[in-house]
Amino acid sequence: MQIVIIGSGNVAYHLAKAFTQNNIHLKQVFGRNEKDLKEISQELNIPYSTENLADADLYIICVSDSSVENVSQLITKKNCLVAHTSGSLPKEILIGEYRKSSFYPLQTFSKSKELDYSKIPFFIEAENDEDQKILTDVASKISENVMKSDHEKRKYIHLTAVFACNFVNHLFSNAKEISDSQEIPFSYFLPLIDETVKKIHEIEPKSAQTGPAVRNDTRVLELHEQLLHDESLKIYKTMNQSIKKMYQLP
Repeated sequence: MQIVIIGSGNVAYHLAKAFTQNNIHLKQVFGRNEKDLKEISQELNIPYSTENLADADLYIICVSDSSVENVSQLITKKNCLVAHTSGSLPKEILIGEYRKSSFYPLQTFSKSKELDYSKIPFFIEAENDEDQKILTDVASKISENVMKSDHEKRKYIHLTAVFACNFVNHLFSNAKEISDSQEIPFSYFLPLIDETVKKIHEIEPKSAQTGPAVRNDTRVLELHEQLLHDESLKIYKTMNQSIKKMYQLP
């Protein structure tokens, strides 16, 4: 099977790397950012182009959600298989006379961070059983966790990921701003963060909750609120109100 990855960002890089490490041949990486494409090409020994899209059996589009529709129209080959990697878009966003599908890896990607690709869940959706099997077979060469998922379920998968990853990382950023303001190394908080994450591998998140809100410790909550202002204060109050509501506290 001839495979082309379209894109040069974090997802494209890691997917190309995962394919290469698992001996899945890539015919080309294609995109508009020549600098990034060249870096991918040199590191992984994959041909690249910014102008001529190679002929392929499978095209995997790894671009921002807002660009998927336009990029999909660059594929003019009929009856090939095309997949996007978005968690929130339907496969029908793809425009062309080809078979449409979704190939969604559930992970946060940064080029500078090494990943164990075998642990990344892949969610597959296709128009027919044959294409479902093709994509499942490809994903199974990379990952131990491959699941069929239609768009309706994938929307909730993506929403869950935003809560579990994006929102949590934003709170890390807020926490670092507070520690930086008091010249406390943020690295001192990493063991706490690591233990919090490790704990939910063994305990339900709701059972693992600690802190002044779940204890309904009004004195500490009021003390903290006095130390905060503006957006951080809003976040603090909102989070504590949510915790109290979850545990049915006054």
